[in-house]
Amino acid sequence: MTSIKDVADAAGVSTATVSRVLADKPHVRPEIRNQVLAVVEQLNYRPNRVARSLRAQKSTIIGLIVSDIRNPFFTWVSRAVEDAAYQHGYSLFQCNADEDPDKEAMYLDLMQDENVAGVILSPTRETADVFAEKVKLDIPMVVIDRRVRGVDVDSVVIDNVEAARKIVSHLITDGHRRIGAMFGMGSTTGRERHDGFRQALEAHGLDLHPELVSYVNAREEEGYQTTQKLLNLAHPPDAIFTSNAVLSAGAFRALRESGRRIPADIAFASFDETTWASLVDPAITVIEQPTDEIGQTATELLLNRIEEPDRPTREVILKGKLIVRHSCGCR
Repeated sequence: MTSIKDVADAAGVSTATVSRVLADKPHVRPEIRNQVLAVVEQLNYRPNRVARSLRAQKSTIIGLIVSDIRNPFFTWVSRAVEDAAYQHGYSLFQCNADEDPDKEAMYLDLMQDENVAGVILSPTRETADVFAEKVKLDIPMVVIDRRVRGVDVDSVVIDNVEAARKIVSHLITDGHRRIGAMFGMGSTTGRERHDGFRQALEAHGLDLHPELVSYVNAREEEGYQTTQKLLNLAHPPDAIFTSNAVLSAGAFRALRESGRRIPADIAFASFDETTWASLVDPAITVIEQPTDEIGQTATELLLNRIEEPDRPTREVILKGKLIVRHSCGCR
């Protein structure tokens, strides 16, 4: 890692001069300032403010970067991480990447600048597929929610294939044959849940109808518009399955506005337990992800990695729980 002395040597100045330039102090000649800044950019040097002042102390802050805080799943996971960190004497520094890989990269740099002890990362869709190229494991890290490719890193995920297969099989068992489904575009979780959906259809001898299946951005409005399109088909579905809570909210709103009765006219089921899923009428059948266990396990893995940097990496795979309610016409 580049040090302030490396910058000073390359620029031909003292480390004190480099410090004054970086702190934007006066009494530095413009040509020297420009020379130092050029070397800083060339060497990709990032001054660590916390490390400068607390060099001898161990950091008690861990970072959490989630891909989309609007998804209630991440709200609950964040709470679990904070609780677990607090129990072990750590504080939490949380950021939201909003599915933007550039924003995510900026926050990862910020975490290093702030000298966090380690990072729990829910990678953006783009980063998950090219993780080895985009993310440097310069500090202890645990990945949650999405599998990443090309790198050996601790991770906590759920068995998305098995969970999706379970909830779709339940819809089929309740008599539904044309199941509309929407999955998060470009995400590993979306692909895995689609695999579970497909496996459930195959296990019950049903064909997969391409016009009933969509990959969409995980936004409420996308769930709303996609559901409207499904309902306007010449042969609309007799059930709708959404693969996350954000799409679920939009889909449910579209179903209500259409005047269709749930489940008499059309069944509905979704991934993710939410505060409203059990309160609406009819209550929604869901896959509940173990958010507390995800947050707790990820924090423990990270703290273990901080204490034992060279230990073997682990992938922890947790199970989703099917909660059967009345939205699927269950028997």
